[in-house]
Order: sequence, then structure tokens, then C-alpha cells
Amino acid sequence: MSRPQRPLRLDPPVAPPALSDRALDNLRFIRETMERAGTFTAVSGAGITLTGILALVAALIAGTHLDSPRWLLTWMMAAPVAFAASAYLTVRKTRASKDLFTVALARKLALAFFPSLIAGAVLTAVALRAGWFAALPGMWLMMYGAAVMAGGAMSVPVIPVMGATFMAFGALALAAPLVFVAWPTASREVLLNGIMAAGFGGLHILFGTAIARRYGG
Repeated sequence: MSRPQRPLRLDPPVAPPALSDRALDNLRFIRETMERAGTFTAVSGAGITLTGILALVAALIAGTHLDSPRWLLTWMMAAPVAFAASAYLTVRKTRASKDLFTVALARKLALAFFPSLIAGAVLTAVALRAGWFAALPGMWLMMYGAAVMAGGAMSVPVIPVMGATFMAFGALALAAPLVFVAWPTASREVLLNGIMAAGFGGLHILFGTAIARRYGG
């Protein structure tokens, strides 16, 4: 005698996700993808630190006389060398971390970073022609800080802070000759070179070390 079969129990169908929820998920995914594509997080802290070390070496080689050819040539040679070294280490870190780095992002970074540097180069030529040698340290720090702040808007948050700090050092260097106008020229030059060394050397090492520790190199 066969047993009576029990009626099958069917679980109630699971309601599909609401269309609005799926739309929000899609928008969230698109926004996160665009944010990752529009930011660059693989900046090399080691490269920034190396830039600071090279700046300190340049400060020792250049001397303190702002109107001497050795001072100008030393700093003008140190800048591209430091930039190339930092860029090389950043490229290495980018490849190692597989961070998203597109041509569009590279163009945005270049358009943000280089205009201030180009303006600084033009103003440097004007200052040299006019004999405003005491203005060079502050102007270089200010223009470099502006470039870092602009480029840092698409990078990790500490980069704009670094740029603002450079601008503060630049303002200090520009104000120093006016505040200490009674000092001998040689003493003012020593002070300005000290601010430059503390800025291009010390700040790069300080922020570079912090970036390397927090963001893995």
C-alpha cells in the first residue's frame, strides 16, 4: 500500500531588487570608477624624499651669494635632476601597485602642475634681468608650492598640504628682506638660503617620509 504523498511546499518567490536600488548601485559604481580614474594615488614618497636630499646637497654646493653664477647654475641644474629622479620612482611605484594611470589623467596632472612652473621660469628671467636676486628664493618656493597644490588636487590629500606649506615658506622668504632690511646683505643672503634649504630640502624629506610610510613607498 503506497503512502500518501505530501503536498509540495513552495517557498514564496524572492522579490527582485527594486529598479531604483539597481540604479543607485550603478551610479555608485560609475562614480567610484570615475573617481579612481581622475585621481593619482601612487605618488612616490621615496622620490619626494630623494628630492629633499638633492636640494640639501645643492644648498651646500651653491653657497650663499644669490648673485653668483655658481648659486644660480647649481639650483637650476638640481631642479631637473630632482624632478627626473622623483618621476622615475613614481613610475616604478605606479607599475608595482598597478594603480590606474591613463593618458587623460596624465594630461590633467600636467595641465595642473606645469603652468605655475612655467610662470616661475618667466618671472625668474625678469628678476635676473632686473637684479632682484633676493626675490628668487621666495618666488621659487611660492611657484613650486602653487604647482604642487594644483597637481595635488588629483592626488593623495597630503600633497596639497605640502604645496600650501611651500607657499608659506615662500611668503616668509619674500618678506624676510623687508623685515630684516637693516641686516647686512651677506646676513640676509644666509637667511634666504636657510629658508630655501628648509623648504626644498626639509619639507620634501618630511612629507616624503610621511607619504612613504602611509602610502607604501
